[in-house]
Amino acid sequence: MKKLWKNCHIATMQHGQYSSIEDAAIVTQGQHIHWIGTFKDLPADAYTETIDLNGAWVTPGLIDCHTHSVFGGNRSVEFEKRLQGVSYAEIAASGGGIASTVRATREASEEQLLASALKRVSCLLRDGVTTIEIKSGYGLDYANERKMLRVIRQLAATLPMTVRSTCLAAHALPPEYQQQSDAYIDHICNEMLPKLHQEGLVDAVDAFCEYLAFSPAQVERVFKTARSLNLPVKLHAEQLSALGGSSLAARYQALSADHLEFMTEDDVKAMAAAGTVAVLLPGAFYFLRETQYPPLDSLHRHGVRIALSSDLNPGTSPALSLRLMMNMGSTLFRLTPEQVLAAVTIHAAHALGLQDTHGSLEQGKVADFVAWDIEHPSEIVYWLGGDLPKRIIQHGNEVAL
Repeated sequence: MKKLWKNCHIATMQHGQYSSIEDAAIVTQGQHIHWIGTFKDLPADAYTETIDLNGAWVTPGLIDCHTHSVFGGNRSVEFEKRLQGVSYAEIAASGGGIASTVRATREASEEQLLASALKRVSCLLRDGVTTIEIKSGYGLDYANERKMLRVIRQLAATLPMTVRSTCLAAHALPPEYQQQSDAYIDHICNEMLPKLHQEGLVDAVDAFCEYLAFSPAQVERVFKTARSLNLPVKLHAEQLSALGGSSLAARYQALSADHLEFMTEDDVKAMAAAGTVAVLLPGAFYFLRETQYPPLDSLHRHGVRIALSSDLNPGTSPALSLRLMMNMGSTLFRLTPEQVLAAVTIHAAHALGLQDTHGSLEQGKVADFVAWDIEHPSEIVYWLGGDLPKRIIQHGNEVAL
């Protein structure tokens, strides 16, 4: 059964560029793209359905490749306190910060976590996101990490989206392991990761390499365990200090290293050689009022793929719009709209290891695309917020919004 989608213009995003096709058409067969090109070159065939896209601009479905969408509670009260002059250290000392999210996540049932996450992820879906990565990391023990990962799998079964599950047990020290970081890493490597992987709950493994989290040596132990389980790795690196985490990620052929404000030229070269994607997170940069910019000139000069993501999380990036993050990627990081669109399509697909099936509109790839009622693809980045008129197609079927 073949569907014909006609009367459109297409930004295929092959090779990280618009690679536009004017007066275009797409033929889908099942979940995949069967043919794509100009309407005048459309092969004669029998189509079970013909859909007129009314001159829309079609792009690949957007990919949000770094989120923490599953968590209990929120930290809006802390946000207000910080604006009233209470320091983060004071908030943390009173039981706030990530500890409060861990507590709320542990107290929540799977059903409660699923219900709250559905509200947040549905906002991203309405923005045109058809693929999302979601991390654990607020459970910090086997039972609660498992609970979060099970919710991520339930989101995949519930929403018309591709959902990738990343285990971020090495996110922070749980309260029962204070001053015992090596012992907690032992627990992750010897108990948590093998069991969670055996249950089929993990697509990739992440860690937070930072002076207030885990050292490069501790992260390397997690990476070695992931490698023994044939799981790809990712890394939160160089957000607050230069520890060489992104170079460590490159040595393990990580899919991505994320944040990267303090990365060095050597880190950039290592990532370029390994093909590791640089995932920039403008929401956290904005929310934390950062002044240290990622080394964008160096990343461009060495040809490192750059992805952007929402980093949706309760503490540092409560972002419910990837499109708003795209605008921030342009205004804060000086990326062009074309570079930004590549950053949330083909480059984001590389950051999830999905580049062979997602991220660009090509024959044989998954039929995930968005038909935008706009005059040029740059408008997706240009407009600040709002709900641009659109039609979302996931796996060849239109999504009811």
